[in-house]
Parts: sequence; structure tokens; C-alpha cells
Amino acid sequence: MDVQADRRDPCAGLSPAAGPMPGRCSHFVQRKRRYCKMIVAEGKRFCGEHAENGEELNSRIRIPCPLDPKHTVYEDQLQKHLKKCNSREKPQPVYYVLDVNSGTVMVDTIQEQVNLSSLSREEIKKLTDTLVKVANGLDPPLPDRKLCHPALHEALNDPANGDSASKHLKQQGSILGHLERLGLLGSSRCFVEFGAGRGKLSHWVNIATEDAENVHFLLVERATTRFKVDGKQRKSTFERLHIDIQHLCLDLVPSLVEKQLPVIGIGKHLCGAGTDLALRCLVHKYGNPVGEPHSKRSRTDAEQSIHLEPTYHCSVDGIVIALCCHHRCDWQHYVGTDFFKRLGLGQREFSLFQRMSSWATCGTRRPPQVENSSGKGNSEDVEEHDMDQKSMDCNVESVQGLQLSVEEREHLGRLCKLLIDRGRVDYLERMGYNASLEYYTEPEVSLENVILTAVPQVHKADS
Repeated sequence: MDVQADRRDPCAGLSPAAGPMPGRCSHFVQRKRRYCKMIVAEGKRFCGEHAENGEELNSRIRIPCPLDPKHTVYEDQLQKHLKKCNSREKPQPVYYVLDVNSGTVMVDTIQEQVNLSSLSREEIKKLTDTLVKVANGLDPPLPDRKLCHPALHEALNDPANGDSASKHLKQQGSILGHLERLGLLGSSRCFVEFGAGRGKLSHWVNIATEDAENVHFLLVERATTRFKVDGKQRKSTFERLHIDIQHLCLDLVPSLVEKQLPVIGIGKHLCGAGTDLALRCLVHKYGNPVGEPHSKRSRTDAEQSIHLEPTYHCSVDGIVIALCCHHRCDWQHYVGTDFFKRLGLGQREFSLFQRMSSWATCGTRRPPQVENSSGKGNSEDVEEHDMDQKSMDCNVESVQGLQLSVEEREHLGRLCKLLIDRGRVDYLERMGYNASLEYYTEPEVSLENVILTAVPQVHKADS
């Protein structure tokens, strides 16, 4: 039984014999091992959803909701329900611009995806030789950049921390340490956390800037998230943007337009293409994106809808993003396509290297463990990349006839990650930023232990 679940849900793990909570539905949900929590009408035992399973079924008929058949509705109340159903199509916010950060599809580069398992031994050998040749000329991430910040010292020394909680705090502390090193923690700025989840990174940035004035936070997350911490903040302004990064135009966010604060982009383990979408969201110039000349690209609906000239352009003073899950990258969204082409590589090589990047972690990855009652962690704290046990082409048999040790596979995987990340650094440099890759924590804390930092080239920061 999940002890953490019991602490959150008093009904977790109940048997039908235990009975429902007072005033709640008497239907026992086998999948959740508890009674339905819906409030019932006076004198009734079952809620409307489960009345047909009890003795209260009457002449009124319940039908599946046409917007989401996972729930039902009384047929005679269908029209009323459709106006308030949570699954109805909602109006998009003003900062929603379709595919604004998705990059462009080059007609001459659209190819079918190639799997590693379909390649011969000779083709794989040629591919790995190419990888080693191009990657050997690239600078590796800077070592010894495992920092911390005083804001987390007390939390890090809490004896009640479990292993998971301690690892998260070490990573968050190092990210804050990099923000401080770059001079990005201070007054009058807006921190935009991409893939915010519960908002824990913004929470610690808020604590680290408690003496600063006029600090704003935008938490970008497309998924509905439980146990959010932003509601606990009091001094700073926390605003959640429920939107996919692919469609987010920061220049149209009302609070940014009103306050016109410089932006600091942050993220902790921003998976795969999410990093590329975030980078383009932060530094993309809609008039003429770098590496995408007008003559070879089609105008997207996004560009047409904002006429390439928003009335306000937010100023981005810094970027600090912990990288993750390169096997989830995508050629269309990738910001380093021009970098690949200059190396004589294209979409086919990118697709294969993207798959091989999972080799860097699959050899030593272990299934995530949920903390027991003595720790502060729970399943909500498990990183998405730790849950990703089905990363593509991670099995030994996916490489036909090529005998590679675990160490060799991990080395090739790290070279793939380095190559992809160097394309991101190249993009930022061409957009006017000083960018670098750095090891920000130990592999024992996280196998995804590289951070991408960038500041405008006019900004003088410690090297």
C-alpha cells in the first residue's frame, strides 16, 4: 500500500466493507480502491454518474458526453452541460500564437524516420565513426560547476529528507548558484520557468530573492499539476500560463507588456524538444529567424497572425536550463539545424543520433523509488526522465550484430548529447548571447547533469 497516498487521501486503500464517507456516493471504485467522492443529493445514495449502478435509476437516461465519453450526463441536460463541461474547447489566451516557436518545415528535408534496428552493422559502424569524428572537435561541458546557494542550506541539512528530496534540492541549489554567478538574481525582473510542474524551482528562486523588489514569476506548464507550491507564495507575483511552449509568444503576455521587466528563462530538466521551443520562445526574432532564410521557408500561421512585428519585445537577460531527454528532440523544433548542416550532417543523422543519445543513461538507470513515510519525497517529485523506462533504441538488440559494451554505448550516447547541445549553443551565440554547457551536479545525483547557460554578449559575467 502506498503510504504517501494514504496520507493524502483518507479513503485510499479502503475495502467496500468500510463504507463511504458521510454524504458521499456509495459506489466503490475498484480501480482506485476507494468510494466515489461525489456529493449526493439529499435522500440519495449514489451520485448522478453512478446512479445507474444502484437502485436509484429512474426514467432519466444518462449518455456519454460527446466532448469526453469518459463521463456521462443526463440526456435532457446535455445542452446545459456542454456549456460548462471541462472538456469543451476554451478560448485561447492572447499570448497563444499557433506554432510560433515550432520552427519551420523545410520541404527538401522532410524524410521518413529511420530506426537504428533497420541499419546494417556496416551502416551503424559508419554512423558511429562519423559521430566520433565530428564530436571530437567539440568542447565538452565545463567541469567543476557544481554550485549551491545559501537559500537552500537549511533545507539541504534537514535530516528528514529522503534520497529523492535531497537530490532535487542539490540540483535546485546548483541552478540557483548559477543564476547568482551570472548576476541574474535581483530586483525588477521576471523569471519564466518552462516546464514548471509544481513550481519548485521558482519557489526557491523566490526565497533567494526575498530582499529584492518587483520580482515576477511566470510558470509555463501545459499539463494540469497537483500539489503546486506557487499558491503558498506571498510577496512575489506568481502567474501560471497553461499553454504548450510551442504556442507561447512572450511578447503578448499582458503582465510582461504592462511591467516590461527583463526576462530570465529557467528550467529544471526541460525534456527534449521543450528546450528548443523554450530557446526560440526567448530569443527568436520573428522577422527573420537565424538559419531560416525567407527564400527557403514558408510563412507559418503564427507569423501571419502577429505580422512579424509585435508592439513589444521582451528583453531576455539570461537563460539557465538543466537539459534532459535528448531522445525526445525533433528536427523541426531543433534550433541547431544550421549547425548540423555546417558539419555535413542532416535530418537523417540527427534522427539517429537523437535515438542513440538514450544510450548515455539507459545502461545505469534504475527504476525510480518513491520515498517512504520517513522521507519528504513522493511520486510527484520523480523526474520525467527517470520515469522514461521505454526510451527508444535503448536495448542491446536494437543494434544489429554490433557488439558494444555498456561503457562504449554510454560514451557514444554522451557524444550524441554533446553534439545536439552544441547546436543549441551555436544558435544562442548567433542570436547575440554568450552561451556555455556546464556540469552542474554529480551523475550520482542525476544522470542528466548538464546545464545550459546564456547571457547577452554585452553582459559581463564571471567566466
